[in-house]
Amino acid sequence: MHRRTFLTIVGTLGLVIGLVALCFPAALLAGKGVPPEPAPSVWVREVGVLILALSTILLLIRGQPDTPAMRAVLWGSSIVHGGLLPIEIVAWHAGVIMRLDGIVPNSVLHLLVAIGFVFFARRVKTGTA
Repeated sequence: MHRRTFLTIVGTLGLVIGLVALCFPAALLAGKGVPPEPAPSVWVREVGVLILALSTILLLIRGQPDTPAMRAVLWGSSIVHGGLLPIEIVAWHAGVIMRLDGIVPNSVLHLLVAIGFVFFARRVKTGTA
């Protein structure tokens, strides 16, 4: 897969997921077995805005050549997804999230996307380290 295709897919998925989190936090929480109370709903909305912002960046830069900035965006995106990966897993183990089937798709997606970002970040050639 080419980097542009990867960024298009991830960016588009992120726009959808971010919009759902922003507009329908109760549905996301219910899918994880978490009561849709005000505090978790606020945090889901905040994460939704961040996902929307990152996805917009990915879609806007997808056609750009290898540059230090492209490498930085790819590494930063790998940190976002690598960092999000364990959060729901730990919350499930702690009993905060009640439905395992509500976190498995997210966890798999974060893992695969993080690996993809690392793969493409390592392939950026700019003549500098």
